[in-house]
Amino acid sequence: MDFESYIAADDKQIIVWALEGDKAAFETLVSRYREAIHTLYTKRYGLPADDADDLTQETFIKAFLKLSTFNAEYSFGQWIVTIARNTFIDFVRKRRDDTALDNEGALAKAATSPTPEECIISSQQKIQIEQYLQRMDPKYSRLIELRFIKELSYEEIAEELQIPLGTVKTQIHRARSRICEYIIEGGVI
Repeated sequence: MDFESYIAADDKQIIVWALEGDKAAFETLVSRYREAIHTLYTKRYGLPADDADDLTQETFIKAFLKLSTFNAEYSFGQWIVTIARNTFIDFVRKRRDDTALDNEGALAKAATSPTPEECIISSQQKIQIEQYLQRMDPKYSRLIELRFIKELSYEEIAEELQIPLGTVKTQIHRARSRICEYIIEGGVI
């Protein structure tokens, strides 16, 4: 497909193309919304640029994996902002000290338990991510495992692997980029 077709098409048509396996279609959506999502994280949520970069990438990974669940009654912009908001909430929860949860926090945590459908989708996504991790260089898959499965902080990872903090951040960024490439190559769940 030619470049002009992507520019002229609306988001819903691009989503159809992406679901049909057009790799460039999803990249078009990322290009359209990346800056807005990054700005949401930095300006509205007040995150530092590094965290905003990470969460922006994570948002688009989640969007790609859940693209087949997109409801055309809403705009893609609304949908991606909802994913970004939920990604931010998860980010904050991971960093919150569990002992500091008050009654309201505990109730909010209970109210956000996944539905059975979300559990099935999550299970399918985990299988696909595990396949991607097996294709990666072992040092990168180990970093992804520590960061996103065991949910260790960058500092904890640096300590466990006995490597500098800056190296951890750089290598996790590279590993996350590689997973994005695998997702684009492999298609939507």
